[in-house]
Amino acid sequence: MAFQNPDREQIKHLLQGSDTVAVVGLSDNPERISYMVSEAMQKKGYTIIPVNPNADTILGQKSYAKLSDIPVPVDIVNVFRRSEHTPGVAEEAAAIGAKTLWLQLGISNEEAASIASAAGMNVIMDRCIKVEDSILLPEGKPKS
Repeated sequence: MAFQNPDREQIKHLLQGSDTVAVVGLSDNPERISYMVSEAMQKKGYTIIPVNPNADTILGQKSYAKLSDIPVPVDIVNVFRRSEHTPGVAEEAAAIGAKTLWLQLGISNEEAASIASAAGMNVIMDRCIKVEDSILLPEGKPKS
């Protein structure tokens, strides 16, 4: 059976219950989409954790070389890497106990989805987290 993203209500619930977003492939270049999307999510109240082995800090946050280096629990692993690199990211995300694997707009991989699903993770592919958050939570996340 072909992969299908959760419906909008499920995505809204998922975003409401998430605080920490590890962004794999987050660029330190403010002109890159990964930077713009992550900056917008940070301004909405999400804790953004950069995963980029070539940067020390991005968006004022310490950058980590890989997901397993992150010392805190991660709710969402948001991926800005080419589709063929995502199965390995899915394995890393499962290994750290992330709740959701989110492949950004234009990125999808059935193998990555299967790995994450088998680990009990939510999977969203080929969707922009910033767009979904803006549509589903226009007033921002409810304060917990």
